[in-house]
Amino acid sequence: MAPRPELGSDPAVSPPDLDGKDTKDTLSKDAIVLPAYSTVALVDPEPDNAIDPWQLPELQDTGVKWSELDTKGKILRVFISVAKGMLLLGFLYMFVCSLDILSSAFQLVGGKAAGDIFQDNVVLSNPIAGLVIGVLVTVLVQSSSTSSSIVVSMVSSGLLEVQSAVPVIMGANIGTSVTNTIVAVMQAGDRNEFRRAFAGATVHDFFNWLSVLVLLPLEAATGVLYKLTKLVIDSFHIQTGQDAPDLLKVITQPLTKNVIELDSSVISDIAVGDLSARNKSLIKTWCKKEKITVRNENLSKPALQTFCKHLFVNANLPDLAVGLILLALSLLVLCTCLILIVKLLNSMLKGQVAVVIKKVLNTDFPFPFSWVTGYLAILVGAGMTFIVQSSSVFTSAITPLVGIGVISIERAYPLTLGSNIGTTTTAILAAMASPGEKLANSLQISLCHFFFNIFGIILWYPIPITRVPIRLAKALGDRTAKYRWFAIVYLILCFFVLPVLVLGLSLAGWQVLVGVGVPVLTVVVFVVVVNIMQSRCSHCLCPALRSWDFLPKPLHSLKPWDRIVTKVLGFCGARCCFSTY
Repeated sequence: MAPRPELGSDPAVSPPDLDGKDTKDTLSKDAIVLPAYSTVALVDPEPDNAIDPWQLPELQDTGVKWSELDTKGKILRVFISVAKGMLLLGFLYMFVCSLDILSSAFQLVGGKAAGDIFQDNVVLSNPIAGLVIGVLVTVLVQSSSTSSSIVVSMVSSGLLEVQSAVPVIMGANIGTSVTNTIVAVMQAGDRNEFRRAFAGATVHDFFNWLSVLVLLPLEAATGVLYKLTKLVIDSFHIQTGQDAPDLLKVITQPLTKNVIELDSSVISDIAVGDLSARNKSLIKTWCKKEKITVRNENLSKPALQTFCKHLFVNANLPDLAVGLILLALSLLVLCTCLILIVKLLNSMLKGQVAVVIKKVLNTDFPFPFSWVTGYLAILVGAGMTFIVQSSSVFTSAITPLVGIGVISIERAYPLTLGSNIGTTTTAILAAMASPGEKLANSLQISLCHFFFNIFGIILWYPIPITRVPIRLAKALGDRTAKYRWFAIVYLILCFFVLPVLVLGLSLAGWQVLVGVGVPVLTVVVFVVVVNIMQSRCSHCLCPALRSWDFLPKPLHSLKPWDRIVTKVLGFCGARCCFSTY
């Protein structure tokens, strides 16, 4: 193959005139015929246009093939592979433990505030206020199980009606997805990995938000979830059963209980109006032991109170200080473990191993049963979440796999939907272990959570064209890959600023909420519709609306904001570096 002609470094230089008018004296006819400038663009296209960023990367094996190794080399490779596998399990264990401690840290920082938020029953009677309270409380305590248990205890004690609790449960479903979004932000080092990881995490967010946009107005107008769950409970004779198996806690508690132990009942007591709970610390000082039964005698001693042995039992620090310390440490461990897990997976998933794993996880069943694959993935996600008893842990674990390209976002989506179902079945079993007088209300709330996710799946999964969360997550992934700081903006806006603003408007009264909310929603719907028409049928729009160029650039582009963020970060970096000298 002949070498390509070299082009000048200046793209503004025009190619020679192929008619020979300007090059008659300098180039021969043979040289003019050479297709230098006419084919370079075709042979060497722009990488961004040629490569699909969502295509799973090929994890190629660059090492020596197994057949080419001698006995010593084979033994060494097996030993290294086993060592990497053990390290991977160790880092995964620390990753899960750091998520548990992160949840404890958030409870220490904002747990009592969460209890105070739940106290205002008048605000909770507003469905929109109840929704955003569910989001905020779950973000503050980093556990939908904790926020759901608070709601159940309030319903059982008669402080909250079941119908008013349904929007709070919907909000808890949204708030629990913040954990895997935080995990995705930790993969911002590589642009393509970050694109896939952030999309794989936010597909959960979009599913929850879109489901709420449809089902919350429907529930407020018809009470469909309340009536359906009431019918289920009245139709079956349900008796108190066993609590859900606590498999993940058995594995993580040996480490986490030596770091911190919390008394989550303090938050529930504050929520139900116990004034004495305000002066209590969430940090456990005394840990209970089981009752001791004397053999051969019908006597049993009362439960012994023993001094807890975690790190902060003797620390004379307020809950907020301990929470901030644990928050910093858990985020450090979480980030470190995630980076090491990704590097280990990249080194292990090569060659035939990568091919087999990617085929098993991403290949559909042959036609005409290809549609079964997604529903099987939903069952797998539900089963795995039921085993680990945490949708946050499961979705956070598959996020780095989506980032490095082992799992496609199309396969991660049904796994996430199954995870949503799995976490509700755990709550149903936990509700069935409630006392008889609390069983009906506890179970009804858990079933509302279950049917909310079932209806969401019916809306956004069976028909491929309705899988809108995947398309929205990919669009957001492309945007955050180009402007990585936007991921932090999205996280703060969706899980903190927007819920706080809506809560503030709700506290001001429904007139203020409607007066501000309706115009804002109208503008949002108008912008969405115009954007869709611009991309699909721009000729149907008036000339002024065929693009947003008539608006100031900061209102339709992130480039001006990117320049500002870059300058601010550069200034801060220079000041920090200067201050170290």
